[in-house]
Amino acid sequence: MNIILLGPPGGGKGTQAKPLMERYKIPQISTGDIFRDNLKRGTELGKKAKEYMDKGGLVPDDVVIGIVRDRLKQPDCAGGFMLDGFPRTVPQAEALGKALSEMGKKIDHVVSIDVPDEELIKRLTGRRTCRGCGEGYHVMFKKPQKKEGACDKCGGELYQRDDDNEATVRNRLDVYKQSTQPLIDFYQKKGLLRAINGMGSIQDIFGRITKVLG
Repeated sequence: MNIILLGPPGGGKGTQAKPLMERYKIPQISTGDIFRDNLKRGTELGKKAKEYMDKGGLVPDDVVIGIVRDRLKQPDCAGGFMLDGFPRTVPQAEALGKALSEMGKKIDHVVSIDVPDEELIKRLTGRRTCRGCGEGYHVMFKKPQKKEGACDKCGGELYQRDDDNEATVRNRLDVYKQSTQPLIDFYQKKGLLRAINGMGSIQDIFGRITKVLG
């Protein structure tokens, strides 16, 4: 099964990806993870991506499409895959469709997780990350238990990422809507879109997704 996971920043795509991978025995392909790996290693791609990510913008198509095309050729994608965070625009979707066609593959389902803006802002601006080990926390959902403002695992300082402040978050949501609504319409016309209510527990949302996937 070849799946695309769509949804706004903070919509829960990453959270749902792991159980979906286990359920359907397919790899998750997250452009975000690929970019973060490059940021951590300080590669040229990482530096280029960071310029756009810090401003809440989208990384240029040519950078993203090249990465995804190479990833889809890996052996673990032979039995299916799940794209998380890609495509984000109609030109990307068209390029993806062309690449898949050349490989004898196609997209089976496009899952769109829908969450109201104000809920997304709460989720994203509340995230905190440990400077020491990278462990993630949240001011609403996952607070440190040992010492306020310090990581439970290593005691490192917790900080808010540059792209998680409210002004950047609102800009990211605006960018998402402007670029992705046409994409949702694109897959709707193809009969591939499966819209999911993204409010509720992780288990509730997972149940809704597996139901529409059959």
